[in-house]
Amino acid sequence: MTNPSVSIFNTLDLEQLDGNLFRGQNAPLPMPRVFGGQVLGQALIAAIRTVEGKHPHSLHAYFLRGGSMQKPIIFHVENTRDGRSFSTRRVVAKQGGKAIFNMAASFQIPESGLEHQMEMPDVPPPEQVKCDRVTRLALSDQYPGMKFMADIPWPLETRSCEPLNETNPQKLAPKQNTWIRITEELPDDQDTHKAALAFVSDIGFMGTSIRPHGVSFMNGDINGASLDHAMWFHRSFRVNEWLLYQQDSPSSSHATGFNRGNFFNQKGQLVASTAQEGLIRPTKNLEMPSS
Repeated sequence: MTNPSVSIFNTLDLEQLDGNLFRGQNAPLPMPRVFGGQVLGQALIAAIRTVEGKHPHSLHAYFLRGGSMQKPIIFHVENTRDGRSFSTRRVVAKQGGKAIFNMAASFQIPESGLEHQMEMPDVPPPEQVKCDRVTRLALSDQYPGMKFMADIPWPLETRSCEPLNETNPQKLAPKQNTWIRITEELPDDQDTHKAALAFVSDIGFMGTSIRPHGVSFMNGDINGASLDHAMWFHRSFRVNEWLLYQQDSPSSSHATGFNRGNFFNQKGQLVASTAQEGLIRPTKNLEMPSS
């Protein structure tokens, strides 16, 4: 485990400029553009700060432009509606006066009702799964890109149950299960944990849709970018405890990949779900299907 220099909690702590206007700083990650999960989590925090008595249960977002690491992000929250049970907010994130992201988020008062859920996948517990950082460090002498990935300084641990060989990828089923947790302390309030889960939900998600094709981002086979992202929060959870991120990709076409995900806690409770479409544009002369 590295000594992380990035605090997800501090990154989510926005400066309020006006009633519905907030400024966020970029996590100092070694990336060419702002990490999409950061913008997602910050936008949710901005919306949360304009709602009283209700809590986020879903969000739907679009990534419009790549964000610059050199500029802060301004979040403008529009109060679309406040009802008795639900409230809706629209958030636009801008840099240099141009929109880079927009999101609609819905909030609900706490209430009880009918309940059911799908079963958690049968996978080994996190204690029996190798840490992804250890796997990458073992290959770092031969593949410098592996060391770069292993040393990203965020307080996060992932353990892949069906790891992809990132330097010599084979064609695999379009699904994966990954144990994930944040390793820094967070306050107890659920809204913070929901924003933090939004942050981490973008990690590795798009990679699900390239697994059947024998390619990898590490080898430079694919230009990738998140295009949209949706989340639904079902039950209480703590993101600094192990969560299983079950992911599958029903389809890829037109240089985009569609991905779905579910988060389960170690008790088997389904706590959140995700969906995302990402750009997966080939960069090499890959075998392409005939039209």
